Amino acid sequence: MSNLGERKKKTNSCAGCMRILKWIPVLFILSIIIWSYYAYVVELCILAIDNTAEKVIFLLFYHIINTLFLWSYWKTIFTPAGTVPSTWRIPEVEIERLLRIENQEQQKRLLEYIAKDYPVSNRTLSGSIRFCDKCKIIKPDRSHHCSVCGTCILKMDHHCPWVNNCVNFTNYKFFVLFLGYALLYCLYVALTSLECFIRFWRSEFVEQGELGGSMGRFHILFLFFVAFMFAISLISLFGYHVYLLLVNRTTLEAFRAPIFRIGGQDKNGYNLGKLANFQEVFGDDWKLWFLPVFTSQGDGLRYTMRTQQVYQKPIYNSMGATDARLEVQATDKLITNNQTSTTMSSSCNVSSEFRKDDEQQLQLEPKISYLPIAAAAAVAAAGDVSPSHSLIASVVKSASCSSIIANANNGNVVIAMPDLELVTQLPDKEQLPEIKLTDASLQRNVVEIHEIA
Repeated sequence: MSNLGERKKKTNSCAGCMRILKWIPVLFILSIIIWSYYAYVVELCILAIDNTAEKVIFLLFYHIINTLFLWSYWKTIFTPAGTVPSTWRIPEVEIERLLRIENQEQQKRLLEYIAKDYPVSNRTLSGSIRFCDKCKIIKPDRSHHCSVCGTCILKMDHHCPWVNNCVNFTNYKFFVLFLGYALLYCLYVALTSLECFIRFWRSEFVEQGELGGSMGRFHILFLFFVAFMFAISLISLFGYHVYLLLVNRTTLEAFRAPIFRIGGQDKNGYNLGKLANFQEVFGDDWKLWFLPVFTSQGDGLRYTMRTQQVYQKPIYNSMGATDARLEVQATDKLITNNQTSTTMSSSCNVSSEFRKDDEQQLQLEPKISYLPIAAAAAVAAAGDVSPSHSLIASVVKSASCSSIIANANNGNVVIAMPDLELVTQLPDKEQLPEIKLTDASLQRNVVEIHEIA
């Protein structure tokens, strides 16, 4: 028992030492900020600059930038990392069953069964549900296990030693603002101290006896040098994260693209457009964009994918009345059976020309494009429909092209893409072909389209 107690004490002491060591990079940054404050405010503005108006302007803008910089840094450090809720934990009984199974396919099926009620679309390289064997949870989309934090983190970007925290869903806005304000701080200090720096090199300070001797010159020299060097490094880092922000990608996803249940690996899977991507992190209220307050959209567990756009469109019923129905699962990744795609689309090109009687009958909206039946069927099938369901598709014939609209769960569905919006009333189901989604077809990344005569 005594050996066990000593071992625990050693473990606890080592863990305590590691926790202290993790704060060294943060303390280093803070020490530079404190020194730069003294060098800029005292040595530069108070002692080196004679013009009172210039002093006031320099100090006013300096303190505004410095406040936003420190506020963002504080929020990045002390905002708790987003962890996966306990509701995502797998029950012990299911974990034991999972560990007993040796066959990989059986494990995949069991994980699919366990995760059937969870909104997950990311998969492993083998196509299985992502499961953390350390945290014993189903991993939400875009979450990863952090070895430093010892837990799974929501929308993990990376673990940053300079903030001693995981950059993730809860503090990514603060981190981007921290980089931006740090860059602005360094550029401002470098530019406003440039004149005094040049005068120092021309030895004017020595001749005029300014700055109280060599220490003042030393502070201004290194203030400019440090600010300039940090600005160079921050330009690339801040620019990279602005790029990631605008394409809705994390650092981890930039190195390894996420794998989706349908569509496979796609580095642009969450790219919704620059504005939508920006608003997902910074929110809708522009007045709060530049303040380190949490305005990110969502809960960190569910994310809108590029292959899923939700619209509220008017659906015309058989009586001519307008009925607003929701449920659009759109995709721009076409997954088709090679044979079917070749057979159906070889004689049919994308066209927007319909006969007038067809257009009146279907109540089509203006500026509509159409897809060949095989491609559109794949669009419908690639929506968020479970493998056990079938999609019933209505075929719209025209002189130049065949197009398709799907009916899932006995409800009208609009197939929407960036260049496709088709709204129609479904004809008699007996006249429709059936698109079947089976486990086997999904594993092969194909869609079985069963035509009618």
